[in-house]
Amino acid sequence: MFFGPFAESIIGRAISKGIVKIDSVNLRNYTEDKHRTVDDTPYGGGPGMLMKAEPLFKAVEDCKSNDSCVILTTPQGEPFKQKIAEELSLKKHLVFVCGHYEGVDERVRTNLVDREISIGDYVLTNGNLSAMVIIDSLVRLLPGVLGDDKSAEEESFATGLLEYPQYTKPADFKGLKVPEVLLSGNHKLIKNWQKEQALIRTKERRPDLLKNNNEHKFKK
Repeated sequence: MFFGPFAESIIGRAISKGIVKIDSVNLRNYTEDKHRTVDDTPYGGGPGMLMKAEPLFKAVEDCKSNDSCVILTTPQGEPFKQKIAEELSLKKHLVFVCGHYEGVDERVRTNLVDREISIGDYVLTNGNLSAMVIIDSLVRLLPGVLGDDKSAEEESFATGLLEYPQYTKPADFKGLKVPEVLLSGNHKLIKNWQKEQALIRTKERRPDLLKNNNEHKFKK
């Protein structure tokens, strides 16, 4: 699942430049039975299968080093936010344990994992998809990945606000005109307009972002 997304666009270029290195690990390589079993039925009953402790312990212990941070993708984890992406982008080495089926043996969670992360309150096929989202979010923060490092600073959530409206040429499209302030050439006025529009858009669409953000006081 990882080969397609990680070979394309921004992540693909980051890998080719040597800015980041991403390896995928097949848990079946860490099994000893003839069926290469990585999951089993849960004790106490219940539907579905559970990821076994043995191959996960072996795989993680084989991959990690003293400066590794082991992350479990799980619906029970802390909600993924831009701030977490920024924190993880500063780590030297990350190991993602991707949950499958009904999850992982609890001994993995309590003895191997440093951090548990969820990308939202909904159900996915597996944790691989969650890991891809998290990796994409933090790789773009690494120096040299984007054409302009300031791009990451101005995107939605980077400042705690949604991004302001943006326009490109032509200035008049079917009578729909670009706001005059953006054509004025006055950088101070433009910055003030962008900040005001970001606040308005955030208040309208994601007021929850403003509740715990004392830095931004909305004035209409």
